[in-house]
Amino acid sequence: MNHRKVIIIGTGPAGLTSAIYTARADLKPLVLEGEQPGGQLTLTTEVENFPGFVDGVMGPELMSNMKNQAARFGAEFVATLCTEADLSKRPFTVKASNGETYTADSIIISTGASAKMLGLPNEKGLVGRGVSTCATCDGFFYRDRVVHVVGGGDTAMEDATFITKFAKKVYIVHRKDTLRASKPMQERAFNNPKIEFIWDSAVTEIFSDHSGVTHVTVENLKTGDKEKRHTDGLFYAIGHTPNTSFLKGQITLDDNGFIKTINGPATNVPGVFACGDVQDSIFRQAITAAGSGCQAAILAERFLEGH
Repeated sequence: MNHRKVIIIGTGPAGLTSAIYTARADLKPLVLEGEQPGGQLTLTTEVENFPGFVDGVMGPELMSNMKNQAARFGAEFVATLCTEADLSKRPFTVKASNGETYTADSIIISTGASAKMLGLPNEKGLVGRGVSTCATCDGFFYRDRVVHVVGGGDTAMEDATFITKFAKKVYIVHRKDTLRASKPMQERAFNNPKIEFIWDSAVTEIFSDHSGVTHVTVENLKTGDKEKRHTDGLFYAIGHTPNTSFLKGQITLDDNGFIKTINGPATNVPGVFACGDVQDSIFRQAITAAGSGCQAAILAERFLEGH
């Protein structure tokens, strides 16, 4: 009863698109929704860059629509987390936090990547209300505003530079007095008149009101001095952690822990495919995740036809 042709581990735009395509192919996929059903978009507010929505769409609404669309074609959803997977032989075995064990002829992994945060008490509750982990998603909302970006690598420099298209001032808060970013990215940030650096410092508190983030406390790590600074937005650019711990080394990962894929979403294990942010450390957009989810579903269908 617990055997399926296809099991999709995780949701978000990638997993739900895979579910739509495999369900329409009459593969009757089982979707293990994971710790955050719907993925990171359920934590956002308005999404304005997903094609087809002229006036934008709320992130939770977009994910709900995708789930309902997949369910209409016969996808089955279980609100559980994959805790362990045995990919050494087919059928593959998946254990879930609900105590069930499932087997499948093919598996699509779409568990995403979790943005690293500072661990401040109220930060998660302010995601979408002034705290963001995606500059390309949310930068537009800070036109003529003041924002702070946390980080010192290429992503932080790229994000800060992007946000200057909209914001009137961008402060980069970095724990050291030198950057990890590549020289070209550093020069681009240094030469941008809208960007200013706050060195040897960390954000230690976030203040908010009914409308969202209003101030942050920035502490100098060398002197211990603290400053309460006005800000309209706080962007984290300190990296992402791919959600791959349940794989326990059975799939080839890159140096940053993302699943290595070939020919689109194929992994080094035949019959196992990966899509979305769990294999994408570069773009991390809803539309690119959805596209890779489509690819994974099509390749899974072809794999099953050949086996």
